[in-house]
Order: sequence, then C-alpha cells, then structure tokens
Amino acid sequence: SNKKSGATGSAQLSRMALNDNKAGMQGLDKDKINQIIMDNTVGSRFYMNEQKREMQVNERITKMKEKLNSFSTTQLLAAKQQADDLLTEIEKQRDLTRTIIHIDMDAFYASVEERDRPELKTKPMAVGGMDMLSTSNYVARKYGVRAAMPGFIAKKLCPELVIVPLNFDKYKQVSKQTQEIFAEYDANFSGMSLDEAFLDITDHLQKRIFVNPNRKPISLMFFWYYLYLGTLHFLEERTFHYHHSLAVKQPQDSDSDLSRNVSETFGFSPEDVANELRFRIHQKTLLTASAGIAPNTMLAKIGSDLNKPNGQTYFKPNREEILKFVKDFPVRKVNGVGKVTEQLLSALDIKKCGDLYHRRGDLVLLFSEISCSFFFRISLGCSSNVLESSGERKSISTERTFNAISEHKELFAKLEELCQSLAVDMEKENLQGKTLTLKTKNVNFQLHTRSKTVTSPLFNFESVFAVAQKLLEQEIMNANNKLTLRLMGKIQ
Repeated sequence: SNKKSGATGSAQLSRMALNDNKAGMQGLDKDKINQIIMDNTVGSRFYMNEQKREMQVNERITKMKEKLNSFSTTQLLAAKQQADDLLTEIEKQRDLTRTIIHIDMDAFYASVEERDRPELKTKPMAVGGMDMLSTSNYVARKYGVRAAMPGFIAKKLCPELVIVPLNFDKYKQVSKQTQEIFAEYDANFSGMSLDEAFLDITDHLQKRIFVNPNRKPISLMFFWYYLYLGTLHFLEERTFHYHHSLAVKQPQDSDSDLSRNVSETFGFSPEDVANELRFRIHQKTLLTASAGIAPNTMLAKIGSDLNKPNGQTYFKPNREEILKFVKDFPVRKVNGVGKVTEQLLSALDIKKCGDLYHRRGDLVLLFSEISCSFFFRISLGCSSNVLESSGERKSISTERTFNAISEHKELFAKLEELCQSLAVDMEKENLQGKTLTLKTKNVNFQLHTRSKTVTSPLFNFESVFAVAQKLLEQEIMNANNKLTLRLMGKIQ
C-alpha cells in the first residue's frame, strides 16, 4: 500500500502516462493503466530518468510563461503581424496539384508474426523483449500495451502477454515485397521505414485515365464523347487493365487450394488506387495496410492513421475542407509533435491545430522561426508534397535494445553483431560512407552519440567494425571503464 501511495499525487508523471493516440487504444481505462505503470516503476532508473526530464520540461514551461508575461502590448501586436506575414507566405506555397499516398502497414512486426503463427491472432502479443517492446497486436492494445513500453511493464498490464523476439531479417523480406508493389505506381517512392512509405501517384493517375490498355494516348474530348454515346466497351477495356487475379495461399490452406483465384476490379480515382495498393499488398503478403490520400505528406500521414486497421482516408484537394478538418484536429496526433512539444503547447492551452492560429503571436515570441513555420503549416494543413526518393538515401542505420550489459567482452560482441547487420544492409543498398555514428543508451536511459569521419570509404564489415571499436572504446573510457548499456545503434 505504501508503494501505491507513492505512485499517486506528485509522483504521477505525465511523460509516462498512457498515450492512447495509437490505433486500437481508444476507450481504455487510462487512470487504471497509469496507476499500474506508476506502481511498477516508482524508484526505478527508468522512473528517475523520466522524472528528471519532466522537471526540465516544467522549468521550460515556467520560464516560457514568465517571458510571455514580460512582453508589452506593442510587442504582442508586432509579433501577431509577423505571424500573419509568415502565414501568408506559407499559404502562397500551398499546392493542391499533386496526389500523395501514405501507406502504413498495420502493427507490422506483430502482424508478420501472427501470419506465421496464426494461433497468436487471438492472444495478446507483442514483439520485442522485457526491456522494450517494438510493437503490439490489437488484442494487447486493449490492455494498454504499446510500442516503446518496457516489456516488464507490459506484463504487469497483461500477465497473459506473449512476447515474441524481433526478427528483422523476416521483416525486411516482407518490406521488400511491399516495395516492389510501390515501385509500380511510383518508381521514386519514399520508403520511410520497413512498414511505411510515401508515393506520389499524380503521374500514375494521368496514365491510368488517358492511356488505354494498348498504351495508345486518347484525348479528354474523346473520353467524354465515348461516355456520352454510352459506349462502355472502352471503360470495360480500361477496367480489365487494372483487374487483378491472383492465387493466394491462406495459412490454413493446403497446397491443393492454390488454384483458388481472388480478384477485384478497381477504377480511376485516387481512392481506387489506394484500395488497389492495399489489395495487392494483402494478396502478396497476407498482411493488411492502411492508407492516407492527400495533396501533401502531412495530411497523407494523418489520413493513414484515421481508419486503422485496414482502412483509408481521402483528403480532397480542397482548401476549405482541409482547413475545416485541421481546425479541430488534436495537435499531438500530427507527426513531428512529440511529448515535450505537446507539454509546451498544452501549457499555452493549445490542444487543437486551430489553437495554433489563435496563439500565433505568442508562438512567434516564444519559439524559433523554424518551429513557428512548422506550427503554422500544421494550422493551415499545408506541407510539402515533394518526396525524397528512396534511391537518394544518404544514410543507413541499425540498432538493438537488450538486457543491461556491462562486461566489455559482451559489449564488443554486441557491437560486432551490429556491424555485421549494418554491413549486410550497406551491401544490399550498394552504399558506402565516410562517417560512422555510434548511438548508446546507458542503464540510466541517457542517450549518447559519438561520430568519426575517416578518409577511406567504409564499405564492408571489417572497415565499419574497425571504426566502431574505437568509438566504443572512447565511450568506455569516458565512463571510467564502468559502462553499462541497454541499447546500441549505428548510423552509416
């Protein structure tokens, strides 16, 4: 009971409270879940680190409010005018001519494991380890179990939870299958991670509408002429061109069932393309994906999360409709707004995207120009629609979370494992570089990065490991030979 009383009142940390923005986590008993989290973390290194970080944020909030109260009426009016000028410039950049799709695989790692072990589909399951989870299935989310949660806490929330170890080789193989599909719609798609990607389907839509199956151009005038005459033969030919008939083996099927065809017909709209993409992904991988279709990447990313799992959202290229939507949309659900930013904005009573506009003058006085530009783009629902091609990739990374390790021999063995994984990825991507960054998280959950640039290219395991060893040796020396790590990562 003493432990429980210590987990109430001032001991409650908003940083550690349940974030129920994830799909499948709505309607949970947040108070009960937060109490369990606190009861099992108070006094731990994890709790102490989160408490320290929350104190730092609270100090920033106090100084921010003091600063805001110090401004004169003239300064406030000038800041508001500066904000209006910036908003006008951003509005001029609004481009509604492109169509962007964001594809997000549903609970990717967990779904892959469920596909290969169907008995897990009805059980609460997560992928990762006791130190940290990478994702959880939708059954586990009903208990408050989520990604980036320590496994031992997840077990307290759900004692029946099955934790499956990560298998990156398997996930990469499935990701490659989805990317092969993406490339058919946008050769320069932008792969953000193994389980998500942005596609610009603007050119694909033009080809889909104005080119017949024999690849002969046809004018818009004749297109409407055919419709006017009621000649549907042309449309039937076009539909056939996007008609997929694929054999799919379900986990419970026998080999004799492979003769069964699953087919579906799709049309010409952006929504049809997104449906077609998700259909083809399921046929090829037996996994579901969600999609967001919009004139820019920010809205597309938001859209893919609105109807998860296995759904999609379409934002039409209509300025008024976009502004109406973002006005009441929670700021925390926008990609790029994390815990700290949420706390700072909340202290200004900014909860929705529309609030950013109403407090625009205050934001100019309290935040950098870069941050203000980001906030104002959110308030307008206006962001970039230019994708960075996956082929333009400038870096590659890999990291692992593990039980705390302090033995030097084990640390270097873990480093060797990471270097081997990185070298394999570099070979697959045909990449080499001259700068290597080592990322570590110690037993107190403090993150450190250390980089080294060399004159000769890093292109294989030997060259990468040689540099990485020196970086780790430096970390050990700085810790007076008493380094204990729970995460190690590398960026090439």
